[in-house]
Formats: sequence, C-alpha cells, structure tokens
Amino acid sequence: MNTSVENYFLEGCGRCPLGGTPQCKVHSWALELAHLRKIILQTGLQEESKWGVPCYTLNGANILILSAFKNYASISLFKGSLLQDSKKILTKPGENSQAARLIKITDIKEILTHENDIKAYIFEAIEIEKAGLKVDFKKNTDLELVEELQQKLAEDPSFKAAFEALTPGRQRGYNIYFSQAKQSSTRISRIEKSMEKIFEGKGWNDR
Repeated sequence: MNTSVENYFLEGCGRCPLGGTPQCKVHSWALELAHLRKIILQTGLQEESKWGVPCYTLNGANILILSAFKNYASISLFKGSLLQDSKKILTKPGENSQAARLIKITDIKEILTHENDIKAYIFEAIEIEKAGLKVDFKKNTDLELVEELQQKLAEDPSFKAAFEALTPGRQRGYNIYFSQAKQSSTRISRIEKSMEKIFEGKGWNDR
C-alpha cells in the first residue's frame, strides 16, 4: 500500500497490480485529481496519506478522502450525510451508506462549473466536525458481515465505500464466500485477494 501522498498521484494507492503502471486509475483522472487537490488544500485541511489515498484532516479528525475509481474521480466526505446538499451534487457510495457521501467527477468541466460549490461543501464539513456532530447510525439487520470484513471496512473507508457501492446481492455473495472459511487467517486472505474486484465494482463470480 502506498504511504506517500505524492506517490499516490504518480503510482496510485498500491492496492492492486496496476499500481505504478500506465493502466493505474490515477492516470485516467490526473487532471481532475490535481484540480480537486488544489481546491481542498485551499480550505486549510491537513493532507496525509491513509489507506493508500490522500486523506484530509482537521486536528486529527478525518474530513474527506480524494481518490480515483474506474469511472470517476471523487471526494468522499466522511460525514457527508450531515451536509445540507443544497446543490444536489452528493451521492451515496452504496444504497446502505449511512455516513459517507461522494462528489463524483467525470470531467474537468464539472469541477470548473462547481468549484465554489465544492469548496463550500468542504467548509460545511469542517464546521460540522468543529461542532462535534455525529452520524446516527442505524443497525443493518439484513446482512451480518463476518468479523474480519467488518474490521477491514472500519480500517479502510475507501474500501468501505467500494463495498457499500456493490449491489446487495454482490455484498451477500462476498460475505458468504468469506464466511465459508473456517480459519480467521483464511477469511482475511480471501478478503485481501477480493479487494481489487470490489474496488472495480465486480461480484465474486465476475471476471
């Protein structure tokens, strides 16, 4: 996993074999990522590398992460569900997402059009953190995830966003596959080997 912010923009997060190659997703969105980074840094947030991606914090609290996916670049706001979203530019990473919200970018023109809005949303997220507001999480009783998967999702917000973006059927398929392993070490290994496909939005049986 990449531990340098600068290297992320050159080589990617390091989670998959495409890292450091021309096929890495960061190269598809280099211009968009650079412009979004510039906007974020203008808000005064601290830039760090967490989970292999640029993470922006306020007094140690995570505010947002910047990352590239196959079909878009994005700003992921940790407490995005608490924002007013007056411009209707936020989307859920997945239908079950309770806290995070994404600003998805598919073209540099979107950034230029919404630059002031994006900055305003970030400042709102900062004020929410300063006020100590919390997301009221509701327990999801539909799918009981294996413990190792829950731990990985808690450790890695970008992976959590990718997993929650999967359809419920794909989530359930992965969970069944992981739970079938009797040993915890095997479950962890299966999760780590499946991460690339999950980030690509694919199901366990997809090629």
